[in-house]
Formats: sequence, structure tokens, C-alpha cells
Amino acid sequence: MAASWSGSASNYGAAAPRAGTSVDALTRFGLIAAVAVLFSVSGGMLWLVGYNYDGLFGNPATKIHPSTYLIVLLLAWRSCTFGNPVGYLVHVADRRPASALMAAISIVLLFVVIARQRPGMAGMIDTFVAAALLVLMLSEDDERTFAGLQTVIHVVMTANALLALFEFATKTLIFPYRLDGVAFTTDLRSSALQGHPLANAMATAIYVLALLSGARSLSMPVRIGLISLQCAALVAFGGRTAMVTTVVLGGCYLLFQGIIKLRRGRVNLLGAALGFMLAALLPVVVVVAAYYGFFDALLERFVSDSGSANARVEMFELFKYLEWRDLIVGPDVDLVDSLRRINGLEQGIENPIIRTIVYQGAFFTLLLTFGFVLFLFEVARRCHAGIWLPMLGWIILINTSESVASKTTLLTKFVVLVLVLYRPARAVVRQRAQPAQT
Repeated sequence: MAASWSGSASNYGAAAPRAGTSVDALTRFGLIAAVAVLFSVSGGMLWLVGYNYDGLFGNPATKIHPSTYLIVLLLAWRSCTFGNPVGYLVHVADRRPASALMAAISIVLLFVVIARQRPGMAGMIDTFVAAALLVLMLSEDDERTFAGLQTVIHVVMTANALLALFEFATKTLIFPYRLDGVAFTTDLRSSALQGHPLANAMATAIYVLALLSGARSLSMPVRIGLISLQCAALVAFGGRTAMVTTVVLGGCYLLFQGIIKLRRGRVNLLGAALGFMLAALLPVVVVVAAYYGFFDALLERFVSDSGSANARVEMFELFKYLEWRDLIVGPDVDLVDSLRRINGLEQGIENPIIRTIVYQGAFFTLLLTFGFVLFLFEVARRCHAGIWLPMLGWIILINTSESVASKTTLLTKFVVLVLVLYRPARAVVRQRAQPAQT
């Protein structure tokens, strides 16, 4: 019986929390605080306290997000309280090998960036190292930690959406996006708690998709309310790709789920009645919102994209000026900057793979992409069914901007959202293991 139970546990343990694991109170509180800072503290907010996070100049230490510092400190603290720092690292690496590999690759490539004096040092730390280290720490599967993280996510994302709608209504940005202290006053899209409007739009889109197929601890009315609020905030953020991705993927998911429930004959009468009532009220809400100009900014974004669509075409022109050696190991940075200006790409190269190849070379890009894909696959394996929806949305969205090829906390936010909102229920594991015990 023991062998049978062990076999059952091994089958389901990869995607389920292990019983009996816990962390100390300081580590638990620190992880919750780090995620709260991650989701609620933007570069514009940091500038107000003299911390130049989004700028090109100033103290290099300020180019790292405070949440990343917290994660590193917590890892050091947990390693010490574990009793054996090296043993702890081996322990979490054994549980999440792809995350450990992602951290190792990122750190090695960080030293390569420093040695070659190329841009992207802070990006390697904030974008990849922080995300990998946080996943390693969350591998201990402490139930109370995940419960606290779930509360923080819902509270902060709700506050973020409400602030976005307030900024949209009043045309006043509370924490505007700043570059070296200079606010972009001509861009009145909401910046809310997470800074740049497009970063807000991407995080909000992933959160909406996660609410649709995950977040099973929430009741249906609460999920509907949160989804409605976040979709309204998407309009305020003005992210066209995020809105289209959310509507298309979310609509397809709801359609398929509706067809499945109808075929099985399992229709919740209360839910159906609520759905028909909302459908009847939707035209009225749309007309009222349009009357007060709610969709004006949205239509303006689709009519005038500030050259984004053209930039996604022009970025391929850069390869005409580069030799094969430059493509493999990376061309001269000054040459790349000149080519960008010539081709009208001052605002950025809006694809992470193209940008990384142009600045770092194909070999660097291939190694980083290899670790990135394994990392995402491992994260998905730790989630329950339905994870494909936000994962597909994430893959689409990151390929429409520089995203993970530049300094961003979006990857860390993504893995937190899916690991917390798609956490497998412990009860399911116990039910599966019960027959083997008897």
C-alpha cells in the first residue's frame, strides 16, 4: 500500500502542493510584501521619493525595482533559516529545475552584458533573475503564503483599475510615467499604480484571462464584477493589442465553455438568468458610455497608433545593414542606435526576439530563449487546467512590443498571477490519493 500511495503521489505531485511544508513568518510576510510592491509601485511613484527607476541617468542601483531587492534579500534570509544555505538552493532547484536553469542562464548572460559593455544589465536582473528566484521560493508551496498572495493580487488589481478609471474621468494622472523625471504630459492614457499604460494593459489583460479560466476560489458574481471592472480599465489604458487579445481569446473561451455546458445539460439557472440580464443591459451601458465619450480615446488609439504598426515593419529593415558576424555575436551598439534613428525606430524595436538579436546577437538570444521556454513550461505544469488561456495571451502580447527584451517586471507579474490564480486544489490531490491508501 505504501508503494501504491507513493506512486500516486508522484503522478500528481508535479502540479500540486506538498503537504506539511511551511515557511517562517518573516519569509511569508516578505513574499507577500514583495508581490504587493511589485504590483503597486511604479517608476513614476518611485521618482517622487528620489528613486530614478525609469531614467537613463543617475545611480545604477536605482535601476533595479525595489521588489527585486526584496526577493534577493528574502532568498538570502530563507537560505540561512533553512540551516544550510547551499542545501536550500539545491532543495528549491530540485523542485523547480527549469527555474534554476533560467536564473543561472540569466546571471551568466548578465556578466556577458557587463563584460561587453552593452545595454540591458538592469533588464537581465529585473526581467529574468527576479522572476526565476521568486518561482524558486514559491516552490515550497506554503498554503498561507499563497492565500495572502491571492488577496494581495485581487486587492491591488482592483485598486489599479479604479485609479485608472479615475484618471480617465478626470484627465489627471496621479503617477505619470516619467523618463529621468520628465513626465509625458501629452499622453493622457491612465498610468494607475503600474506605470506605463501599455504595461498596465498587458498585466490587466492577463488578469482578465486568468479570472475567466482560473481564480476558482472566487464566486461567479465576484468574478463577473472583477472582469467587468478590469475590461473598463483596459479602455482607459488604451492598449489596442491587449484589448483585442482579451476580447478574442476571452470570447472564444466563453463560447466553447457555453457549448460544452449545453451539450452536457449542466446549465446553472441562476447563472443563465444573470447572463441574460447582463446581455439585456449591455446595449444600454454601451450607449451611455459612448454618450459621455468613454470610447473616444479608444477609437483615437485605433485610428492613430503613433507609428507602432509601421515600426513593426521597419524593424526588419535593420537586418539589411548587418553582416552575419554581427548577427551572431551582436553588432556595435552605436551602429544599431544610428540604424534605429534612420529607420524611424526611436520609440523602440517592438519585438523581443528581434531586439535581442540586434543588440546582443543570435547566440545570446538562442540561449536566453531556450531557458525562457523551459521556464514557462515548468510554470504551466504547476497550474491546473485552463492555464493555456493566459499563457496564449501572454505569448501573443509579449511579441507585440519590446517587453521581455528590455527592463520590465511583467514576467515576474505574469508568473505570480498564474501560479497563484491557477494553484491546484489540495482537496483534489487527496481525493485521488485516497483509493490507493485503502
